[in-house]
Amino acid sequence: MRHLRKSVNLLGAALIAGGLAAVPQAAFAQAVNPCAPKAANPCAAKFEVDAKLVTRPAGTKLVQGKHSDLAKEGEKLFKDTKLSTNGMACGTCHANNDNFMATFTKPYPHEVEMAKEKGGVAKVHLDEMVQFCMVVPMATKPLPWDSRQLAVLTTYTADLQKKFQADAKKAANPCAPKAANPCAPKAANPCAPKAANPCAKK
Repeated sequence: MRHLRKSVNLLGAALIAGGLAAVPQAAFAQAVNPCAPKAANPCAAKFEVDAKLVTRPAGTKLVQGKHSDLAKEGEKLFKDTKLSTNGMACGTCHANNDNFMATFTKPYPHEVEMAKEKGGVAKVHLDEMVQFCMVVPMATKPLPWDSRQLAVLTTYTADLQKKFQADAKKAANPCAPKAANPCAPKAANPCAPKAANPCAKK
């Protein structure tokens, strides 16, 4: 019996020793293996939009036409809620040139906060920005790149940009004529009849 206990103890000791020796070796091998699968980074940026959906394919040419006709159609479509899946239209956010970022004064392509934040796209062209608006705020699919809808919306938005740029220049011009203040004190009229002096000698 004593021989059996001794054998068991020796076997247990060997297993423990072998296990303790094997664990660090395996852990070390995994740590130094550059091909070992890495755990996902929970802090890595996750973009809501697949950049391929909103990036202009090489060789893309928008539908051509008379500028005034395209702009007129674009203005109508700009207000059309049927383009979206949530009842929004382009004009829901941008009525009267509202809610455009200061970067809207810059020529395209340029950085746009929404495109960078939602899709990781550093710079966008105007037609690509239209596509971003379709996908993000309006929650629908991007328009076909060869569609008249994309062409007219891009044309009309370009016209809005020109107006936005002009308004920004006026606001920044210190020499621009200022509107009259209706509450400003009025200058005395030197030709107005003077009131009688109650203290004058009679």
